[in-house]
Amino acid sequence: MSYSRINSSAATLTKNRTEDSVIPTSGMCVTCVDGCIGMCEIGKSAYRGHEVIYPQPFGVITTAGEKKYPVDYSHFNIMGTAVGAHGIEADSDKAIFPAVNLEVLIGHDKGLKFKYPWLISGIGSTNIAKNNWEGLAIGSALAGTALTIGENVVGMDPESVINDGKAADTVDLKRRVKLYKDYQRNGYGAIIVQANIEDTRLGVQEYAIEKLGVEAVELKWGQGAKDIGGEVKIRDLKKAQLLYKRGYIVLPDPTDPHVIEAFERGNFKEFERHSRVGMVSEESFAGRVEELRKAGAKYIFLKTGAYRPADLARAVLYSSKYKLDLLTVDGAGGGTGMSPWRMMNEWGVPPVELHTLLYQYAKRLADKGEYIPALAVGGGFIFEDQIFKGLAMGAPFVKLIGMARAPIAAAMVGKTIGKTIDEQQIPVYIERFGRSKDEIFVTAAHLRKELGTKVYEQLPTGAIGLYTYYERLAQGLRQLMAGSRKFSLQYISRNDLAALTSEASRVSGIQYIMDADKTEVDELLK
Repeated sequence: MSYSRINSSAATLTKNRTEDSVIPTSGMCVTCVDGCIGMCEIGKSAYRGHEVIYPQPFGVITTAGEKKYPVDYSHFNIMGTAVGAHGIEADSDKAIFPAVNLEVLIGHDKGLKFKYPWLISGIGSTNIAKNNWEGLAIGSALAGTALTIGENVVGMDPESVINDGKAADTVDLKRRVKLYKDYQRNGYGAIIVQANIEDTRLGVQEYAIEKLGVEAVELKWGQGAKDIGGEVKIRDLKKAQLLYKRGYIVLPDPTDPHVIEAFERGNFKEFERHSRVGMVSEESFAGRVEELRKAGAKYIFLKTGAYRPADLARAVLYSSKYKLDLLTVDGAGGGTGMSPWRMMNEWGVPPVELHTLLYQYAKRLADKGEYIPALAVGGGFIFEDQIFKGLAMGAPFVKLIGMARAPIAAAMVGKTIGKTIDEQQIPVYIERFGRSKDEIFVTAAHLRKELGTKVYEQLPTGAIGLYTYYERLAQGLRQLMAGSRKFSLQYISRNDLAALTSEASRVSGIQYIMDADKTEVDELLK
């Protein structure tokens, strides 16, 4: 059995000529014919080379790996019960699912409060992020959830003012922070500014703290999608040259006369901008945390990816030792605006295994009385059942679920619906619900009442789409929690899950479903 799909994918716009007859190990057609125009990934690579490393078309898609892992979250079921209630009186008139409390408090002072147990864990400099920021920022703020401004936003902004190698003024970062803060309500949520090695050199986080009033910043070691730095494509020669001048790796060299000539002839249409990989050491980590605290950061986070177990142990240890407020751990195959396609599928520790190791490492430190920051996990979470499972797998340490592709999808759909309304070209599939945003979006009446007509009318439909998606997740999660009789998040435990296979049980330490409650059953039936 092959877990990987090779040599053809919608992500790379490739396919096999003999789709029903493909060799599992290589992904090649059983009969590779002289004369084929090269529809598969090998063939396309023969004429477009390195361009085929990345999912396409850049700027209008997000992508996640399609590898089938031996164990995933679908191999666990949520356990319900007919007895009792946790976090509320065991009274049928009181223990109803709308009474479930989804609020989360994190931070060394419990000063960060979120209405829901999830956050957008990093939306950076890709076009797909920039073009949907209105919906993501306003929708997240209205929902009372956190939003992370990802890496390279300042460096990628042609209008950024950089003096002596440091950010002095920006346009895009200011816009992103302001959009969120303008719609933030009652102190819920947080706007977080992330930094990779280039951002750190530019002093982006110091600028965000001092000039933009940002309280929460995040150090970035990596993500689940890839184990190298951030990447985007550039279609403008002058911008490619500007980024090269700012110190980014830009391929091919946009200052080379031969490259310039080839670009202007149309031989290729996109430059690649790459970030460097960081070099983690405890000394440099401790120093950076201290620098940020001196700069005025109130909350400091760390995000790491699907690196080998020893690197996860370092992340847990350093987050504990230097009293960070949140550690986010992103499993392999994660979503991206641009990452090498084969890398996304074939590197790193998958989510269930990684999140299990995270729980084990956190528990080892907690059992010794060490400080454990709030933990967040990411890796393909999109619906309420997966959110419940992720929280339960890492309980009591995991407080939040990190998402990116799903919220972007919701914001993009909301934005698209708004365009069809304005153009009076509403698809039949949507038109059955109505012809205005008040009729189509089920949360519209609530938002109009809560915000007032003037503010509501100014809302972009991308924000309403994200808010409405979150409303669905919240109600679904409340239902699942009520079924497990857990009426507040702190009562969710690993015992709320059962493994459906012995392999899933062995990997995770979650009881196999046929062994669940064995002691209690024996006592009842003795």
